[in-house]
Amino acid sequence: MTDKTMTVEAVIGRLESGMTLGIGGWGSRRKPMALVRALLRSEVTDLTVVSYGGPDVGLLAAAGRIRKLISPFTTLDTIPLEPHFRAARESGAFELTEVDEAMFMWGLHAAVNRLPFLPVRAGIGSDVMRVNPALRTVTSPYEDSETFVAMPALKLDAAFVHLNRADRLGNGQYLGPDPYFDDLFCEAADAAYVSCERIVETAELTKESAPQTLLVKRHSVAGVIETPNGAHFTSCAPDYERDEPFQKLYATTPYAEFAERFLAGDEAAYQSAVEAWHEEQK
Repeated sequence: MTDKTMTVEAVIGRLESGMTLGIGGWGSRRKPMALVRALLRSEVTDLTVVSYGGPDVGLLAAAGRIRKLISPFTTLDTIPLEPHFRAARESGAFELTEVDEAMFMWGLHAAVNRLPFLPVRAGIGSDVMRVNPALRTVTSPYEDSETFVAMPALKLDAAFVHLNRADRLGNGQYLGPDPYFDDLFCEAADAAYVSCERIVETAELTKESAPQTLLVKRHSVAGVIETPNGAHFTSCAPDYERDEPFQKLYATTPYAEFAERFLAGDEAAYQSAVEAWHEEQK
């Protein structure tokens, strides 16, 4: 068994422009933001991003790194529509494939199982076929002859997810209320990278937690990165909740101004800048 620990810089060094990148988490919850911030410090661009979108999409869109987005939504949860995503989309900065949440999930399942597509009822009777004219339907070969949407596999070149704990071998554990399909992102990708709040010994992963919290298995992981507070400003329950004041600042600040203050340096500089901003608010 191999020690898979890496730095964020080493992870980004494995990416290339034009890749399809899956980003785990959900909206503004447990997003691998330290990896996204590291990606913004690189020259990697022209990405196809696959995500239950949140500020990960907003930042990459504002920075002009996205060529195509595949997503059922892009939200900050307490702020319904991600404003930087909205501005980039309204300006026509990237192509968008918007699908139903269940269609998105089955697209990941198809990729995990190395299938070209999976049939799904979600989307039937809606405008999803109209806004995505490339989608096709299939008819059941059995007596029911039911028509389904043929959801294409969401094949990923790479995936980023953030979990509460991981070991050096690539086993990842979530301790919050929801897995957010992070296991599917990892298994659908050619190379998955797990950032975590803390790297622990393997035995600790099940010492006080149920086995089902071991969401991500080492066979699907290429690298593990310890990034304390690495989901900020999104939530990473139970380690910390979403930083709502900072999220409001992000949502109401022009991207260039936000980037100049908070994204000009490395991850340590970001965390220090956030701490300094909170001190100013007292």
